[in-house]
Amino acid sequence: MILLPIVLSVIVGAVAGVFFLGRHSAQQCRRPSSTAGRAVLDRMNISHAGVTNWGLSQVEIKPSFTILDVGCGGGQTIKTLSAMATDGKVYGIDYSEESVAVARKTNRSAIERGQVEIQLGTASRLPFAKDTFDLVTAIETHYYWPDLPTDVRNLMEVLKPDGTLLIVAETYRGRTQDWFFRPVMRLVLRATYLSKAEHKKLLVDAGYHDVEVFEDRPRGWICVRGRRPQP
Repeated sequence: MILLPIVLSVIVGAVAGVFFLGRHSAQQCRRPSSTAGRAVLDRMNISHAGVTNWGLSQVEIKPSFTILDVGCGGGQTIKTLSAMATDGKVYGIDYSEESVAVARKTNRSAIERGQVEIQLGTASRLPFAKDTFDLVTAIETHYYWPDLPTDVRNLMEVLKPDGTLLIVAETYRGRTQDWFFRPVMRLVLRATYLSKAEHKKLLVDAGYHDVEVFEDRPRGWICVRGRRPQP
């Protein structure tokens, strides 16, 4: 009982510290800009590699695939995808001009040979024709979409019939240490924070078929995968 006030004090202090120091960082996570944004993007390219590779292992990627990465950030996921889709093409979109610039720099050689194309865009306003992509990926980004259910339905439109949507994230409601991550996600980052069941329902309600959810509970990672139905 004596330890309880001390533990609570530590928790409250840690959360308060995150709130105090995290506002600017949160803004840069949502929409990187300027020098601070470039630093965040460089860090993301490194720190997201583990969850990205784990998430991509849950889907088959053929060399001929045409792929879209939504919220491409610093472009490391695009670089990974282009190494898999060697005979296809990988597109990336982000609503941050800084992200687009850094992602283009990260993928300069692939852009020059015509295998990669990166531009401004959002899940709400996709600059692509219907039935374009075999695979759409969203790594560490769906938290911030303004209208998540509608945006997920929008992505189905640009998928080919039987194409796959893959959403990957490194935290979710109900994960280990949720007591810490939940206030950070909701109050600091102002992010949508879904449970495992809510991730599945998101895709099912949007009309995707064969929806599956994978989790790495020790690391707090989640991945949801669904297919656009055949006509």
